[in-house]
Amino acid sequence: MSTGDLAAFAEAWVAAWNAHDLDRILSHYAEDIVFRSPVVRQRFGKASGEVSGKDELRAYWSGAFAPAAPALRFELIGVLAGVDGGAIRYFSTTRACEVVETFTFDDAGLVKRAAAFYAG
Repeated sequence: MSTGDLAAFAEAWVAAWNAHDLDRILSHYAEDIVFRSPVVRQRFGKASGEVSGKDELRAYWSGAFAPAAPALRFELIGVLAGVDGGAIRYFSTTRACEVVETFTFDDAGLVKRAAAFYAG
């Protein structure tokens, strides 16, 4: 994956999050997505820290846009390209910390595996 391709993906991905458009966010992901995050442990109580499939990912992320949730906003810092994916660095104003998310893409260009890493 080229840095330019990943940068375009990152800009579209951040824009979808900042628009609070869950369908647009999920359009980047394969049906069989596997997503890992320490926040999954906190919110879902799953020791694995993992959600599988778009339906479970939708349920996990829908809480981010609940009426009582703080206004979510990401600020893109940079991208790091790899062979079949890469990493996006951004600042989450909601969590007030830097985040790195890694992405592995399938042959159709959809995210099949992703993981989030939080500073602090």
